Amino acid sequence: MLAAQRRELILATLRDEGRVVAKDLAAELDLSEDTIRRDLRELAGEGLLHRVHGGALPASPAVADFTARTAIGTGAKAEVARTAAALVRPGQTVAIDGGTTARELARRLPRDLRATVITHSPTIAVELATHPTVEVIIVGGRLFKHSVIAGGALAHEAIGRVSADLFFLGVTGVHPSAGLTTGDADEAAIKRAWTERSAETYVLGSAEKIGAASAFEVVPLAGVTAVITDAGAPERGVAELRAAGVRILGV
Repeated sequence: MLAAQRRELILATLRDEGRVVAKDLAAELDLSEDTIRRDLRELAGEGLLHRVHGGALPASPAVADFTARTAIGTGAKAEVARTAAALVRPGQTVAIDGGTTARELARRLPRDLRATVITHSPTIAVELATHPTVEVIIVGGRLFKHSVIAGGALAHEAIGRVSADLFFLGVTGVHPSAGLTTGDADEAAIKRAWTERSAETYVLGSAEKIGAASAFEVVPLAGVTAVITDAGAPERGVAELRAAGVRILGV
């Protein structure tokens, strides 16, 4: 089998089964595991999959920068945002992560809602600047331009002094074994800090994130209240998450 054919087979297996096990695929094709691992390295280098011990998982398209992500799954993000907005109650203190789905959530908060929103995302703060009854508190720090959020020591210190009723967490991957992941270690640490300071954490998990994985774990699946997704989420991925004990909202 030619290298190009192997690559196509690997990607097809990821689409159909949600994972590739290098040992099994090598046996199926009567090839060495080293050959399959080399193919996986090359595909990972092109951003087409995410390598894990023993094989690979689907890569998340949500690791692109903020501008590029605005064009990904816009309908799905709107669905997730509507479900998330309905969870907010008057008088609550709500922490909202950065990202394009979080921005949709900010846009959909009811105009008569009286609540406090705390965010480390300038984008979220701007969205809520004209909201008549939501008080907005901005956490500052070093600007991570890829996701347009504040990070670093200043942000960590400020988050450590906050207690929130709800945290809406943005991730790039929601996977039954890899957990909740994102593409940057510092960003993962900020998200983890918010989770630790919030009574409940809801994951904004639009369809393209279900079954995908990125390099850095935020928290295990057991560390959140529920995952919010949309009607287009892959059935197998949702079923695997439910089998892992995850509460799913939106489908």
